[in-house]
Amino acid sequence: MFNIFGKRKSASPLKPPRGPGETIRPDDAQHLTQWASGRAFVEGYVEPETVVNEMSVVLVDEAGNFTRRRIGGPKGIDAVAQLLGISLYDVEETGYPERMRRKMEQDRILRKRAEQRERRAKFERGENPFS
Repeated sequence: MFNIFGKRKSASPLKPPRGPGETIRPDDAQHLTQWASGRAFVEGYVEPETVVNEMSVVLVDEAGNFTRRRIGGPKGIDAVAQLLGISLYDVEETGYPERMRRKMEQDRILRKRAEQRERRAKFERGENPFS
């Protein structure tokens, strides 16, 4: 509560990684542009930076397919909005769209079923299904 020695605690030495100029990198911009072209109803969701990850954007199409790329920092938000001409939302305020969550759950179920089929096939061949 009180600091009797008069020294202030220094800020944490951990800093989140940042892109050059705190904006989107050219390869990330190219990927986002290619991904968004030819897809209908693409929206962007900005994820905050953490100690481990820099600020990023998740693009989601109408089917729930998505891609995630780093945008460097706050300047990257404007760069993505101008580059793609799409709506961007703060994921902390809006959350991820329901179609994205449904698609992730569907993909998880299909992946588990494929793993089960593979284990069953190994078992039927007389192999160890868990190796």
